Amino acid sequence: MLKDISLGQYIPGTSVIHRIDPRLKIVLTLAYIVVLFMAKGPLSYGLVLLTLGLIIVLSRIGVRFVLRSVRPLLFIILFTAVLNMFYVDGDVLWSWWILKITRQGIETAIYMVLRIVMLISGTFVLLNYTTSPIMLTDGIEQLLGPLKKIHVPVHELAMMMTIALRFIPTLIEETDKIMSAQKARGADFETGNVIRRAKALIPILVPLFVSAFRRADELAVAMECRCYRGSEGRTRLRTLKLQGLDYAAMAIAAVLAAGIITLGVVLP
Repeated sequence: MLKDISLGQYIPGTSVIHRIDPRLKIVLTLAYIVVLFMAKGPLSYGLVLLTLGLIIVLSRIGVRFVLRSVRPLLFIILFTAVLNMFYVDGDVLWSWWILKITRQGIETAIYMVLRIVMLISGTFVLLNYTTSPIMLTDGIEQLLGPLKKIHVPVHELAMMMTIALRFIPTLIEETDKIMSAQKARGADFETGNVIRRAKALIPILVPLFVSAFRRADELAVAMECRCYRGSEGRTRLRTLKLQGLDYAAMAIAAVLAAGIITLGVVLP
């Protein structure tokens, strides 16, 4: 299960999605989320799914790899679907005691599952797999640039967010190594009640926290050795500037968003 968590994992590449400006990808991701929640009916959901498929194809990232990011949340997705299936009023198809399945409940459950899966997949492809941590930091900092006028530490906030995302795969790998080492010494993490399993996690959490603090200290020393002093006077290897590809992406995204919203309003 730990190996399925791909949050913070950047996949280098030269695809169309990789070359889009990170600021635009952040804006497009927010627009994608808004449009996804405004979608209603099979046609609008089908257009969103078509858009997601186009993004995945252009990013040159396999569909299986993208769907792997959904696996850690599979229980939550199924639980949400079951709740919607049993507790949405409508035309009753089956009932027993306080439980009932309605046609509207089944439709709502299907749409909810599709919405969550497409939300996770689209966000991961645009911001996680195809945007490097450095570019993501620059994009967030420039988008939040106006807040500097009210003395908000924009650069520091963007840097902290990016470092946190960057170290998630590292901590997951470290956790997997610690668990393997503990299992080799006879530790059991899969049997017993909830209290026993919680106690079994203590030998994992202690060395994991120690390793996290050690890595944080090493990172701080490395940044100080490179004379890092925050955003003041800092130069960038690559200056962000919108290109023709970015304008084309904005135009296509606007057309698709208008189509999805129109289908959701005209054909609910």
